[in-house]
Amino acid sequence: MGDAVAVLENRYPPHTAEGWDSVGLTVGDRGALVRRVLFAVDPLPAVIDEATAWGADLLVTHHPLLLRPVHEVSTDTWKGRLLHELIRAECALFTAHTNADVAHDGVNDALAAALGLHDTSPLRPWPQNPTDKLVTFVPTTASEKVIDAMASAGGGTLGDYARCAWTVPGTGTFTPQVGATPAIGTVGTTEVLPEARVEMLVPRNAREAVLAALRAAHPYEEVAVDVIELAAMFSSTGLGRVGVLPETTTLAEFVRAVGASLPRTPGGVRYFGDGERPVHRVAVCGGAGDSLLPDAAAAGVDAFVTADLRHHAASEHLAGGGPALIDPGHWASEWPWLALAARALIEGLSADGVDATTVETRVSTIVTDPASGWVPSSG
Repeated sequence: MGDAVAVLENRYPPHTAEGWDSVGLTVGDRGALVRRVLFAVDPLPAVIDEATAWGADLLVTHHPLLLRPVHEVSTDTWKGRLLHELIRAECALFTAHTNADVAHDGVNDALAAALGLHDTSPLRPWPQNPTDKLVTFVPTTASEKVIDAMASAGGGTLGDYARCAWTVPGTGTFTPQVGATPAIGTVGTTEVLPEARVEMLVPRNAREAVLAALRAAHPYEEVAVDVIELAAMFSSTGLGRVGVLPETTTLAEFVRAVGASLPRTPGGVRYFGDGERPVHRVAVCGGAGDSLLPDAAAAGVDAFVTADLRHHAASEHLAGGGPALIDPGHWASEWPWLALAARALIEGLSADGVDATTVETRVSTIVTDPASGWVPSSG
């Protein structure tokens, strides 16, 4: 269990979830064995029944069972009954919610891929972690030692690369004064020697640790360091996605394609806008995304695919000239992520040296959209 949880938390880091969210391991023993893992959108009774009947050791859901604080888990409540059922069946429950929304190959990338979008980028990109550039000057013979120390303390990571640094040779000069105990040279004598300028990017929250490591590894008694706070940059992750279709189509044709690309639900697919409107550039947000309506309008897209569109938000958006809207339903817009998450678990276990051939995954096809059906208006 611990291996599986570690892989999932690495792919969907808990710290990237919204502050109000509840993610991670809700029920389960990290020391237990995992042989079968079921993936589902909602931890509802039908899904719990599927997990226990199949003999799942782990249920991974997108939506949390315990989003808000609870004061009892007795079987007097339906959530309490579900927790007891999971515990009796020795089936753990793990949730990746808003942290899966923003992640690479998360909910929104899966939705964009299902709809055939390419050249995608975040609709509302997240700022990168605040970053500094540390610059120091060190005798060339000690530069590798200093770089190693800075990297070990948390500096020099760029994406999938570690120990990233830049050096350029130069000449250093100094004159030790009375009271100094120089590592190189003598008091009162001017020294001139080859030095390297070393630059390294450092997460701001690791600044003090890297500075301490730099000073500990540096041979000089007094260390010259420049700390440069870099401008804020946007990352490649964030809420929603924007991409383009292979060919321009009409809104009506694209709505039909959305309906064919996502699982069928009782509510079908709603759309808002002129059916003959050309559609090429599209934004998506799995789940409830009308908070991103201003972002979709600013992105200059032709259509925005999201769920749970409210009357006033949608009508005011359209009246203001915003892009067409398509609502395929909450559950349907998030369901495509499940297969990606299942594959990510197996790939992550294999990469960590775990025998993933002993783990079987399944994606639940139970429709947990709360709607039961619809009838045409007769008025």
